[in-house]
Amino acid sequence: MAQGCLKCLKYTMCVANFLCFVCGVAVLSFGAYLMVQFNFSALTPSLANLNIPSMLLISGIVITCVSFLGFLGALKENRCLLLTFFLVIFILMLVELTAACLMLIYETEIGKLVTQDLENGLKNANSTDKRSDWDIVQNTFGCCGVHNASDWKDNPPKSCCNIPSCNSTMPVFKEGCLNKLKAWFEENFLTTGIAVIVLCIIEVLGMCFAMTLFCHISRTGLGYKL
Repeated sequence: MAQGCLKCLKYTMCVANFLCFVCGVAVLSFGAYLMVQFNFSALTPSLANLNIPSMLLISGIVITCVSFLGFLGALKENRCLLLTFFLVIFILMLVELTAACLMLIYETEIGKLVTQDLENGLKNANSTDKRSDWDIVQNTFGCCGVHNASDWKDNPPKSCCNIPSCNSTMPVFKEGCLNKLKAWFEENFLTTGIAVIVLCIIEVLGMCFAMTLFCHISRTGLGYKL
C-alpha cells in the first residue's frame, strides 16, 4: 500500500513538473517575442531591465529550470536532485516574500520612482520620434501622457485620439496613463493576490512531495540512482 502511494506521488510530481515545464517554455517564448517586437524600455529608461518582457523572460527561465530539476529528480528517484529542487523552491519562496514585503514597505518611494521614470521616458520620446511604446500604452488604456495630455505639450501623438486628426487643443484622452495604470492594478489586485496564494500553495506542495520522496529513497538506500 505504501509503495503504491509513493509510486502515485512520484508520477504525480513528474506530471506536475512536466506541465510547469511546458508553461515555463510558453512564458519564456512570450517574453522573448515581446523583447524582439517591442522596446518597452522607452517607457522607463532607468528601469529598462525591469520591464515586462525581461521579467517574463527571467520567470520563464526559472520555471523551466526548476520544473526540469523536479521532473528528473522524481523520475530517476535521485536524492541529490530532489534535495536541490527542495532548496531552490525554498529560496524562491524567501525571495518572493522578501520582495512582497519590500514593495509594501517602500510603496510610496517606488511610486515616486516609477512616476519620475515615466516622465523622463516621455521627455525622451517627445524629443525623438520613438513613440511606439507610448502609443501601445495609450491605445490600450485610453490615456494620454503621464499625468494628462499637456505632458506632450503642443505635439500629442495620434494615440491620444480615437479620431484621424489630433491636436493639442482637442485631444480625446485627457486622463494621464499613470492614473489609468494605478486603477488597472487596483482592479486586478484580487486576481494577483489569488495567483500569488496559488503559487505559494504549489511551491509548498512541491517541497512536501520532494521531501517525502527524498526520505523514502534515503530509507531504501537508492540515494544516487541514475
